[in-house]
Order: sequence, then C-alpha cells, then structure tokens
Amino acid sequence: MISAGDFRNGLCFEMDDQVYQVVEFQHVKPGKGAAFVRTKYKNVKTGSVVERSFNPNEKFEQAQLTRQDMQFIYSDGDLYYFMDQDTYEQTPIHQDKIGDGIKFLKEEMVCKVVSYKGDIFQVELPITVVLEITECEPGVKGDTANNASKYATLETGAVVKVPLFVNQGEKIKVDTRTGEYLERA
Repeated sequence: MISAGDFRNGLCFEMDDQVYQVVEFQHVKPGKGAAFVRTKYKNVKTGSVVERSFNPNEKFEQAQLTRQDMQFIYSDGDLYYFMDQDTYEQTPIHQDKIGDGIKFLKEEMVCKVVSYKGDIFQVELPITVVLEITECEPGVKGDTANNASKYATLETGAVVKVPLFVNQGEKIKVDTRTGEYLERA
C-alpha cells in the first residue's frame, strides 16, 4: 500500500479497478485547513489525464508494472513488431502505444515494453538515439552571428532543427523525449 503523501512523478497506483500513473503532484499546506496533495494522473490504458486533490493519508495499492527489453524488428501498417530477445517471440504493438517517439524508432532498436498483468500499454524508447541525416541544406559559411539553425530529415523520416555546421550524411544524437538535436555522434 502507498499513501497519496508518497506520490512521485511516474509512480503507478490502482484505484477503482484501473491503473494510473502520476504525471504531476504538489503537496499543499494551506494556512487554514488540512494539507492535501494536488495530483495530475493519467489512466495507463486509455491515456486520459485527470486532475484531482487527495488527502495525504488516502491509501492505494501500488501497481506492479513489468518492463521488458524488446527489439523493434519491423512495422506493418499500424502494427509495430517487437521481439523478445530471450525467447525470440514476436509481439505486435499498435502505434498508439508507442506515442510521439515513433518518429525516432529504427529497426533493431532495443526499447522497454511496459505492461500490467500481461496487457501492454506503453513502449519506452531510449532517451537518446543516434540517427543519420538523409537530407538537409548545406550550411552557409559566416552565418553564425546569431544561434542560427536549419531543418534536417533523419533516416527515420523525422525532421529536427540542427545547427548550420551539421551536414547531410552525418550521424547526430537526438533526445527522443523532446526531439531536440544534442550533438554530433
């Protein structure tokens, strides 16, 4: 059991036969009245986000999630196939469960597949990935007066902003959470 006073970002708990993940929380101690925990949480199966205040003493069952390393092998329409590296069993996962990181997903990439009681609800990509630039304009010499940037298309089809000195054919490191260029690889 876990109390609402112990909530942290990313923590999963069960309430009303559903599993929720804490997105944001704030402990509030008003001048008058009892303290409470203002919480924003999402339903891990439906993705709906709800804001609610809890008494810090309310108790919930902590949800036991399974995170398993699986390798992305190929996609077929809306389904993306991941392989268990121990048993070589292939699992199809709908693109909705991968989220925005789908644009950085590359064949043979190892991801964490998150499930609850055998039901897959999320795929976590590595925080950073190295991808090759397949298309971008050449940089113009001397155009560095202000932090100038240009758009580049990566091998997965994603488009990111990069500095002017980065050229086509180079490999760069990208943050999959924000989609930002980090550095040359």
